[in-house]
Amino acid sequence: MRSTSRLWRWLGLIFVLSFGALGYLGWQIYLAAPPIPKAVTTVDGEVLFTGEQIQYGQQAWMAAGGQQLGTVWGHGSYVAPDWSADWLHREAVALNSIRNAEQSEATPSMTQADKAAVAARVRDEMRRNTYDDATGVVKVSKERAKAIREVASHYEGLFGTEPSLAKLRDQYAMTDGALPEKADRQALAAFFFWTSWAAATNRPDETALSYTSNWPHEPLVGNTMSTSAAMWSMVSIILLLAGIAAMLWLHKGDAHEAQARLPAADPLLAARATPSMKATRKYFFVVIGLMLLQIAMGAITAHYAVEGQSFFGLPLAQILPYTISRTIHTQIGVFWIATAWLATGLYVAPLLSGREPKFQKLGVDALFYALLVVVLGSTLTGWLGTLQHRGVDFSFWLGNQGLEFTSMGRVWQLLLFVGLLFWVFLLGRALWPALKKPSETRGLIAMVFLSASCIGGFYATSLTWGQHTHYSMIEYWRWWLVHLWVEGFFEVFATAVVALIFTNLGLVRAASANRAIIAETIVFLFGGILGTLHHPYWTGTPTSVIAVGSVFSALEVVPLTLIGLEALQTYRKARNVAWLGAYKWVILSFVAVGFWNTVGAGLLGFAINPPASLYYVQGLNMTAAHGHAALFGVYGMLGIGLLLFCLRGLYERGLHADKFLKPAFWSLNIGLAMMVFMSLLPAGIYQAWASMTKGLWFARSPDIIHSPVMEALVWLRVPGDIVFAAGSVLLAVYALRLLKPSARAKAPVGAVEAA
Repeated sequence: MRSTSRLWRWLGLIFVLSFGALGYLGWQIYLAAPPIPKAVTTVDGEVLFTGEQIQYGQQAWMAAGGQQLGTVWGHGSYVAPDWSADWLHREAVALNSIRNAEQSEATPSMTQADKAAVAARVRDEMRRNTYDDATGVVKVSKERAKAIREVASHYEGLFGTEPSLAKLRDQYAMTDGALPEKADRQALAAFFFWTSWAAATNRPDETALSYTSNWPHEPLVGNTMSTSAAMWSMVSIILLLAGIAAMLWLHKGDAHEAQARLPAADPLLAARATPSMKATRKYFFVVIGLMLLQIAMGAITAHYAVEGQSFFGLPLAQILPYTISRTIHTQIGVFWIATAWLATGLYVAPLLSGREPKFQKLGVDALFYALLVVVLGSTLTGWLGTLQHRGVDFSFWLGNQGLEFTSMGRVWQLLLFVGLLFWVFLLGRALWPALKKPSETRGLIAMVFLSASCIGGFYATSLTWGQHTHYSMIEYWRWWLVHLWVEGFFEVFATAVVALIFTNLGLVRAASANRAIIAETIVFLFGGILGTLHHPYWTGTPTSVIAVGSVFSALEVVPLTLIGLEALQTYRKARNVAWLGAYKWVILSFVAVGFWNTVGAGLLGFAINPPASLYYVQGLNMTAAHGHAALFGVYGMLGIGLLLFCLRGLYERGLHADKFLKPAFWSLNIGLAMMVFMSLLPAGIYQAWASMTKGLWFARSPDIIHSPVMEALVWLRVPGDIVFAAGSVLLAVYALRLLKPSARAKAPVGAVEAA
């Protein structure tokens, strides 16, 4: 057996260097972020907006729904517009109209050349950076000020109750009076103006590159893809191909290793659940309940893309508007997947160490009810805060912060952080005997504990931003949480747990698993840590972020190409072993993880990650296709596989109605594939065409979102949704049958029902 000590040293070095680089680039983002002016004035000194209004407008937008109500700089939901792109287009059109009216007075019969000259003048005016470092003031012409007031009036009416905009609110899935206070709406307009100003205004010492690297695509102001975005996209493709070739070569080099000798009987059959292990049962039933809730909210949210304020004619938006249903849908998805993984950790820890620490069951029970309070409390206060318009302070501290995937109020984030640290403590005290004892699996157990410690510790990134933090920095820290916490350390933790499961079942040699998990973690974190930067390309970050993010996000895909192959090989090796029939659907769930890792996270992820692609598809349904395939296909199926494994050990074998698992498994996976490939992906491609031809504003406009093509594609989600929902219901039936002992319970403990 080759020593793994060198691999551990490489892992530590890459971890330190990658986070050092990520921190340094975060500092560069802070320095290069678009300035928030003290005031926006006309050349005559008339104040249009103040810096305080811009900052408060950011809070007002988040309190109104934030990233659940359209997007800013491309991040958020997809029914309402990207407000940055929408304002930019409206202002450019308004200013062009004003300038054309002026020109027509001097030249009544304007030629195409005259109109082109006016358009060029408008473009130059909107790109010129008039921010004064000394005074902190942005000055605009009187004509542009007139255009700004016109657009601001539109938004003040839209987020209010202006009757003439009622149809548009319905198309955007907005409720009337999203911001009841006039001062809030005026501040909101100031914030939207600032985001569009940063998107079109050249950086200092640049002649053709805005603060957002010319995003969004908007020909009227000269926003086209930058040269650096195109160049680094080509580099990322070359590195992807080279990385895949290298991984395949290394994988082939290990093919001669001796295979594990399968035991004659189930090694875990004699294992008996300890009190703390039994206490995890309720976690798994809550997981299934939350999964059903998420699916229901997803169906309602998708339907709002057709009927913005109704659900098949029912005025559901009066009590459950789009912003709330989508918040619950995205937040609960993270909750149930994370709960499945946390519970698995608590279940396997005593199993691995063979020791039940004193008061461990009490700790597992206490953690369960604490997590339940956080889930239910944050959902309820977020709902009421949005519905009752409780304001920016309530939104930030208790309600809905308006940030996608991390929307719960700060109080709930603090409580969850404490809960996660307590989980790490419970896990560590149960694993400690196994960590101290030399064994072939100690490296795997150490990886489980280290990744769990990172899960607990890195949730602290949810506490790094405040109410007044610059939006560029909020996005930087938010992706630390969403990408590194969920997609990074949770994935390492779950992969190590799966490796331990396979090792304990005798499917994989411990030495091979030890080496493989460290090597895969090295490769994953090498690309994954700095690959975080592919998310904030266009959020006011310097061009170095595009370079680093594109290169390392390409390398993220490399290890994913092998996971499906390895899982399939494991299944083929195991399917002819009789006693492994009890774990068939556990193993197949991990095979599905490998498939969706390759397709959802790999192919669909790389389809949008290169800057040249993301420049046009940021904020479109291409992202939703990748998100659904990766979040449920990878992390959801992983959670379900872990759930099925734990339930197998928590209930007598005769109670498991495996006949429900086959249709449940195939319904979930086929339904997800139908949803992605029949609806979301075609919708994203259709929108991408609109974005490339006319601009992002057009791809997100009602002309596209509510076109016959897009609405037909929304309806095409229904068959996949039904199949998918049927799978989740069958999974729930399987779980509920465990609570109703029947004649099968009289079978011997070791009996395995035909799969």
